[in-house]
Amino acid sequence: MKDYRRETPRFALCGLNCALCPMQLGGYCPGCGGGEGHQPCRFTRCAKERRIEYCCFCEAYPCGEYRGAADWDSFVTHQNMLRDLARAKEIGIPAYLAELDERAGILRWLLEHCNDGRRKNFFCLAVNLLDLPQLHAAVKQLSAANAADTPLPERAAKAVSLLSRAAARQGILLKLRKRPKKTAGRPSEEGD
Repeated sequence: MKDYRRETPRFALCGLNCALCPMQLGGYCPGCGGGEGHQPCRFTRCAKERRIEYCCFCEAYPCGEYRGAADWDSFVTHQNMLRDLARAKEIGIPAYLAELDERAGILRWLLEHCNDGRRKNFFCLAVNLLDLPQLHAAVKQLSAANAADTPLPERAAKAVSLLSRAAARQGILLKLRKRPKKTAGRPSEEGD
C-alpha cells in the first residue's frame, strides 16, 4: 500500500509495536503505514476503509479480524496486541507512544551494549513482552556490571540471563511462536 500513511507508524493500528520489530530496525519495513515497503494486511485495508487510526477506536472492535491474529508471531510478537491497544486507549495514544519510545530506548541500549551479533530478535522480544519496571531493573544491573573492559560475549550472556529470569518471574517465554508447518497428506496441529 504505497499510498497508505499513518502519523505513527511505530505503533501499528492493530496493536503491534513496530518500533520494536527487527524488520523495522533492519530497515526492511517502515512500520505500519510508513509508506513504501509497508505490507498491506487485513487490518490496514479495514482501517483505511473505516478511516480510523487504531482498531481500538472502531465501534466493531475487537472484530473477527482478530480471530487467531495473536496465536502466532511473525518478526515481531503478536502476543500483546490486544493488551497494548487496551493500554493505549486507557492512557491515551501520546502517553502510550511515550512508553513505546521508552521501550525503544531500552532496546537501542541493549543492542549497542549487549548484542554479540546473535541477540537482536531476543532483545526485541524481551523489550516487547516484559514490564517496563523489569526492563529498567535489568538495564540498571547491566549498566553497573558492564565495565568497558568486560568482553562482549560475557555482557550478552549476562543480559540474556537477567532478561530470561525476569521473564520467568512474569511467566513469559522469550521465544517467538511460529505457526506449525503443514505437511502434505497430514493435518496441521490446528486441525485443518
